[in-house]
Amino acid sequence: MADDPNPLNTQNNGTLTTSTGAPVENDSNTQTAGWPGPSLLQDVHFIDKMAHFDREVIPERRVHAKGAGAYGTFEVTHDVTKYTRASFLSEVGKQTEVFLRFSTVGGERGSADTERDPRGFAVKFYTEEGNYDLVGNNTPVFFIRDPLKFPDFIHTQKRDPRTNLKSPNAMWDFWSLHPESLHQVTILFSDRGTPANYREMHGFGSHTYMWYTDAENYVWVKYHFKARGGFKTFHASEAEKWKALDPDHATRDLFDNIENGNFPVWDVAVQIIPAEEAPTYKYDIFDVTKTISQKDYPLIPIGTLTLNRNPENYFAETEQSAFAPSNFVPGIAPSFDKMLQGRLFSYADTHRHRLGANSHLIPVNNPKNASGSNYQRDGAMMTGSNGGRGPNYYPNTFGGPQEKKDISVPQLSVIGAAARQDYTHPNSDFVQPGILYREVLTEDKRVQLIENIVGALGGAVKRLQYRQTALFYLVDEDYGSRLAKGLNLDLNRVIELSKLSQQDRVQATLDDEAFREVASV
Repeated sequence: MADDPNPLNTQNNGTLTTSTGAPVENDSNTQTAGWPGPSLLQDVHFIDKMAHFDREVIPERRVHAKGAGAYGTFEVTHDVTKYTRASFLSEVGKQTEVFLRFSTVGGERGSADTERDPRGFAVKFYTEEGNYDLVGNNTPVFFIRDPLKFPDFIHTQKRDPRTNLKSPNAMWDFWSLHPESLHQVTILFSDRGTPANYREMHGFGSHTYMWYTDAENYVWVKYHFKARGGFKTFHASEAEKWKALDPDHATRDLFDNIENGNFPVWDVAVQIIPAEEAPTYKYDIFDVTKTISQKDYPLIPIGTLTLNRNPENYFAETEQSAFAPSNFVPGIAPSFDKMLQGRLFSYADTHRHRLGANSHLIPVNNPKNASGSNYQRDGAMMTGSNGGRGPNYYPNTFGGPQEKKDISVPQLSVIGAAARQDYTHPNSDFVQPGILYREVLTEDKRVQLIENIVGALGGAVKRLQYRQTALFYLVDEDYGSRLAKGLNLDLNRVIELSKLSQQDRVQATLDDEAFREVASV
């Protein structure tokens, strides 16, 4: 079992500061204009923190480093024009070329495809109005709901700065300090955390987005991609076996099946939440750690997605593909989801760092059915006409491209202080993972879940085991009790901790001598 980090390390004490030495008053909440938002560009601490994070690894992606991609087609099967003016969704039967990249999130480029990890599910639609990127995962939720925490979270999934090894203490310390992660952690340690391949797993947009028909009418939308073959998963033992037999198993499976004409298909559907119902819904629809009940808002089919062509060159196409949730087309816009707001900046910024200011000119990223026309000029790797002899400023009277006034996004009222807003929505972080544990997972799947968590959490120090197990007990008493038994913890102590507030629970597992493990010197 790993030693507890040395509390006397002077670098772990003192005041948290920005990179330029200014003290930070709040490192948990991005600045927003009132509640729930949107986020503010003036939040220099967030931008400094995220911009640095985007540049921490050269040239590998900081997250989603290992991936596999393929081209295909999205075809509209149902009329959704009453919800959105997006041209690629404008008529039944319309087809749009796509490029889809699957990936693991936390591992490096050489990691195994069967690691326990969420899977990226990023779709680039080459529409006639420009590229639309839907950057999601194979899970409908995420670990955190504020992007200011994202660099810290990913650091816990990467390598320890001293040992260069994965750190169970870092992972479970972070998760146990953030009860909002319980839903995603429960999904991750179920068999959904080890998909059998990329072809037979579901995809989700995860965030809430806006669909609109004009400047006055809009709805909120959630995307679902359901694999025709169902969501097939590996038991933990199978995942370990394939890790040894073929660490590139999912990459090979996708390529071989497409090459042999066995094209994977997803049925695409959305949940539509009327704008007027969102403020009073029982869950915060802008909180990416929550799902929206399909009983309340059923899935509405919109189309099918088929992958039918492999890239000719992995580096040129899959490795250099760049997806950004900020790439919208008229008819689709962001929401107040704070994680989405952070990603609007971070993804495009990462590509500028990784591929350069002109990454959009790389063929896999270049709009295929729309001509890019703007006043951006020069920069490394400028391979296009660079605007030719046209003017490089706006406005001008020399025939340069003009604004398109009739595609305005609906205006949303924003009232409130520009500040770091504490999360105050009354929905509980324990309810949905409890429903997942009791009502969705079968008994054999619950047994697997417990085994997987015991195996992972058992590598952390005891005080973290107690803190995290108390949280699982709050999700469901059976859930926490089984984990306590599997980890040889005192169930009565777990129950005592579960009765404390989160602040007191953290304090109790910092100071109580019963949990301390002295590091050998």
